[in-house]
Amino acid sequence: MKKEQIKTAKFGGSSLADAAHFRKVKEIVEADPARRYIVPSAPGRRSPEDEKVTDLLYRCYEEASSGADYHNSMEKIRKRYQDIIDELSLNVSLDAQFEKIKQAFLGCAGEEYAASRGEYLNAILLAAFLGYEFVDAAEVIRFDKYGNFQSERTNFFLSERLKNTRCAVIPGFYGADDAGNIHTFSRGGSDVSGALVARAVSADLYENWTDVSGFLLADPSIIHDPKKIHAMTFGELRELSYRGASVLHEEAVFPVRREGIPIQIRNTNDPADPGTIIRRQLSAEEEVPITGIAGKKEFAAISIAKNCMNSEIGFIKKLLEAFEENKISFEHLPSGIDTVSVILPRVEYEEKKDAIMASLRRLLDPDKIEVDTDLALVTVVGRGMRSVSGIAATFFTCLGVAHVNIKMIDMGSNEINCTIGVKNEDFEKAIRALYHALVEA
Repeated sequence: MKKEQIKTAKFGGSSLADAAHFRKVKEIVEADPARRYIVPSAPGRRSPEDEKVTDLLYRCYEEASSGADYHNSMEKIRKRYQDIIDELSLNVSLDAQFEKIKQAFLGCAGEEYAASRGEYLNAILLAAFLGYEFVDAAEVIRFDKYGNFQSERTNFFLSERLKNTRCAVIPGFYGADDAGNIHTFSRGGSDVSGALVARAVSADLYENWTDVSGFLLADPSIIHDPKKIHAMTFGELRELSYRGASVLHEEAVFPVRREGIPIQIRNTNDPADPGTIIRRQLSAEEEVPITGIAGKKEFAAISIAKNCMNSEIGFIKKLLEAFEENKISFEHLPSGIDTVSVILPRVEYEEKKDAIMASLRRLLDPDKIEVDTDLALVTVVGRGMRSVSGIAATFFTCLGVAHVNIKMIDMGSNEINCTIGVKNEDFEKAIRALYHALVEA
């Protein structure tokens, strides 16, 4: 007997901003009976001037917990949901939930609890609208008491809860510890929740519905009408998401990659568009030299010079210890024979620069330390780069023609990415030059 197909569908805040979007989501879900497990975000902006419900919740909590007048903010939140209820003629009341939220805010339940209520309330409404069962993420997404996510316990609880539930709506972004305290993923964490649900139900496909038709080769605010990425591997997705492509949360890859569940990025406003498919391996027809170009601004580079560094055993270990004791993570670690550079977000360097310098001098006894706080990173990602000769030469040539000075270049060991450091003011210029040389040409 043929196995019944199962799809998990996550809908972002822009896809559930108001009643009209709820109707679009219902049409999409009902168009395919395999879409049985739905993960919603909190309502997003209805217009550029509008506010996200999550931002309203943060503000309302800050007002209530500090003793300020919170009633106006709370009423704005309540009205967003009541408008959806009224326009969809739902037989649902959120009065009890809002009373509980009010008491929790006044009792200083915490910012994570406050932020999570947007998804919680939206999931209640979406479940009622679809006729699906509502499953509170606090019951099935597990964290420890320190807020550390527990992957295997989550998979157990989710699998057990959903194995006899044919269709369910599970709110994204949050979970709870064993004492019932709410914990959240980082912003955009509903993507992670969707991947966790897909893993737990052994889905055939994880659909991530948003307001764009998949990944683009470059940021459309920099490149006019960039080409779309039709297919990519999990590794390429991880690189692009981490480097600044914001369509999908970078950590959403892990739960589905281990199970081999493909991810498909779809557009709620254009459901006929197939979007971007992400899977373990691509066919020969799907192979392209360059998958995407992404990047971020505002990095700092700390360059440490010491004679005969390469022959000093344990030097890199002590370098990493200097950052570990200051609780700082870094982006890149390009090195030479007598020099090594540490690339980290500039804001982290500025906050702890005195402590970092003290640790480096104490642990390494360097000959010289130099700091560059004017650095942007541009990363070109693509498995096909391995088979393209002279790719680095192309980088240097096209950036030279565009009068962009390269401060660093770092080819990833997996050979699917190459990162270039430039001045912040040259960031957009560098992306345009690379796109023209690698894609358009």
